[in-house]
Order: sequence, then C-alpha cells, then structure tokens
Amino acid sequence: MDRDTILLLHPFIAAIVVFPLIGIVVNHALQTRQRRLQVATGAKSAIPPSAGSEHVRLGRWLTGSVVGIVLIAFAVDVFGYIVDKQVWATSPFKVISIVLFFVAAIASLSFLYQAKTRLWRGVFAILTSVALIVIGSQDGVYRNDAQWYISHYYYGITASILMIFSLAIVKEIYQDRTHRWRNIHIVLNSIALLLFVGQAFTGVKSLLEIPLVWQKPYVEQLYKQQCDKMPCTVQSAPALKMPK
Repeated sequence: MDRDTILLLHPFIAAIVVFPLIGIVVNHALQTRQRRLQVATGAKSAIPPSAGSEHVRLGRWLTGSVVGIVLIAFAVDVFGYIVDKQVWATSPFKVISIVLFFVAAIASLSFLYQAKTRLWRGVFAILTSVALIVIGSQDGVYRNDAQWYISHYYYGITASILMIFSLAIVKEIYQDRTHRWRNIHIVLNSIALLLFVGQAFTGVKSLLEIPLVWQKPYVEQLYKQQCDKMPCTVQSAPALKMPK
C-alpha cells in the first residue's frame, strides 16, 4: 500500500465511522435530555430508558474512534517524515521516543476505559492528552500554524482532548445530584460538536493543500517562492526526448 493510499485512511474512517457515530450520539443525547425533562415534570415519556445507556455506550466508542483516527493521521505524517529525512540514521533516540509516545497514548486511553476511581481517570485522561499533544508537535505533522484559527490539526486536537475528558467524567455525571458535572459535560460536548463541524470544512481544505507524494517537492518549491502570496510564473520542465 503506497503512502498516498495510507493518507486516505484518516478521512475514510472519519466519513464511514466517526461522523455517523457523532450523529447517532447527538440523537441519543437529545432523547436522553428530553426523557429526563419529561420524567422530572411527572409526564410519561415515549422515549425508552435505554436511550441514556446507549448514549454512554456509543459515546465511549466515539471517543476511541476520534483518538484512533488522530493517531493514524499523526503516524502517517510523522513516520513519513522520518523515512523521507532518514531521521533514524541521525537521531535514533528521537524515533524511539516518538514510538513510545504512540504506545503511551494507546495504553493510557485503554487504562482510562478501565479506571474506576476519579483520580486514575484524571491521570489517564491527562496522560492521553499530553501524548497526543507531544506527538502532534513533531516534525512532519501538517499543522498550518499560520492559519491556526482554521487549522484541521488544532480543531482536531482540541476536539480529541474534549472527548477524552468527557469520557473521564462520565461516572461523576451520574453520581452528582447538583448536575454540575452534567452541565460541564454538555458544555464540553457542545464545543466539541462545533469543532467537528469545523473539521468537515478544514479536513476537505487540508486534502486540497496536502500534495501527493510525487507532487510534494514541486509544491514545496512553490511555497518557497511564496507563490501563495504573490503572483509568480511556473515554467514546465522540458519534455524528454524519447529514444528512437
């Protein structure tokens, strides 16, 4: 499988797994809230009680899916850079450290799913988030820092961290009678939903901006000449003469 095909794994999984899951989770969230309000007023609700448990179950799947596709995107960018620049030959310790951060992110998220106490859920949520931030700061990751406000990377990393912490506070939501944690959950996930909508736009934009492997050296030359900021003339290479 060539690198261009691997690059499409991220948007492919987002389109067939993550965004459909977002729609289902949001639908169950609205049903859960509607049922809770109806029951609170003493009315009989037609929404089944399973809406709440399904919302939690699918939300857990959504968090894992979001973190998973982020790690896939990072892996393609970071390890592609390592291969292209032969980083292993010059900085083997750096490559080993990057691999360990990938392992740490996956392990921390797995432990977060299993953690029972608030302390350990907080610890593993922080460790997972830190691992994602460290990996995302490596060379090769397309961040578009100059336009961070419409950057697919910054939207994605923020949404991922919000999902991780929403997962970490699920038990507090059901144990807190003051509804403070429930309100925090609603605010965090409302922001995450807006970021996911932004992801749909910035993701398509990034696909247009990231060149194919064979195009990359030529596109880099265009950016070096600042052709994105000023008019410039691009001359095609002379055609090769075919041998008779």
